[in-house]
Amino acid sequence: MVTNMPKLWDETIESHRRAVRDATLDTAEALVTEHGLGGVTMSLIAQKTGIGRATLYKYFPDVEAILSAWHARMIAGHLARFAQIRDEDGDAGTRLRLVLEIYAFHTMGQQTSDLAARLHRGKHVLHAQHQLRGFIRDLLAEGARTGALRKDVSADELAHYCLHALAAASALPSKAAARRLVEVTMAGLRPQC
Repeated sequence: MVTNMPKLWDETIESHRRAVRDATLDTAEALVTEHGLGGVTMSLIAQKTGIGRATLYKYFPDVEAILSAWHARMIAGHLARFAQIRDEDGDAGTRLRLVLEIYAFHTMGQQTSDLAARLHRGKHVLHAQHQLRGFIRDLLAEGARTGALRKDVSADELAHYCLHALAAASALPSKAAARRLVEVTMAGLRPQC
């Protein structure tokens, strides 16, 4: 005899799984901040999350999977913020500058370990880069239509320019330096006389 589980049971199990996953990713984030990418272990995550290692392994096969999921969640948050900025009212140039600044600040914090390099090669990163380029392209096109930004170069080419220019932020020592880089990048986007 087969009985169907009540829907409430399914929702309770799913909410529990989500809570364990979120707690694991929150703990991973705190541990990365405290110890760096290389200082995070399954044992430490289980201990700080308050779950058994066996339970943790049911959700994630290894630390890299946890860090990849954490990284994907972090990127999704950035993309949501970029979309919100793109969709706000106001001057496209001002909104573009804000997106570029946030991106430059994020780029500054990127680590150069092997694990960081692997995290940044994931499919979620390629998808995120494509979306970000689209947000920037949209703002550039809007700015070109209003005359605030140059229109002699396609918005798509200028979006590539912005992202490549701001990749240099990874080597900058401060937010002030990153802001200056954003200003130099924005100067290249102004209409040519």
